[in-house]
Amino acid sequence: MGTGELFVIAVALSMDAFAVSICKGLSVEKLRLKHAAVSGLYFGGFQALMPLIGFFLGKQFAHLITSVDHWIAFILLALIGINMIKESRSDAEELDSSFSFKTMFPLAIATSIDALAVGVTFAFLNVNIWFAVGFIGVITFAFSAAGVKIGQLFGARFKSKAELFGGIVLILIGIKILLEHLGIIG
Repeated sequence: MGTGELFVIAVALSMDAFAVSICKGLSVEKLRLKHAAVSGLYFGGFQALMPLIGFFLGKQFAHLITSVDHWIAFILLALIGINMIKESRSDAEELDSSFSFKTMFPLAIATSIDALAVGVTFAFLNVNIWFAVGFIGVITFAFSAAGVKIGQLFGARFKSKAELFGGIVLILIGIKILLEHLGIIG
């Protein structure tokens, strides 16, 4: 997997965190730099940690499923993408203005579950996992920090578009992995 593909995956994975960060930005009266930093650290940290966990889980079972690994990657990415598209069409959640551990920890876990599944697919692909998780974490940090500011400036109109974009991209990457394995594309 090349850097370009990894970048696209990182952006797609960061869309949930970006959308939540926009909502967090909406919820604060006076935005401070620490709000963006806290959002970026929680979301970026978990988006890096979860694919690493998924990768090691996938490696444990890789010998059992290598003959169907491309189908697993396709199905996981498609399901994550479909779920993100469904979320983009649902009503916005109510978020409080707190950036405390009690608030941010569950949000970080909830927005990074899809990254866990992507990590499992990394176990079946030619991926430098340390570079990949670092890259995903940095991209998500940047999108989340920016999302807080965007939320304060522009409001919630980008939340659903971000989730829709992320979902479509993940589905397309899953299709590409499947088509490459089947020899349909190079």
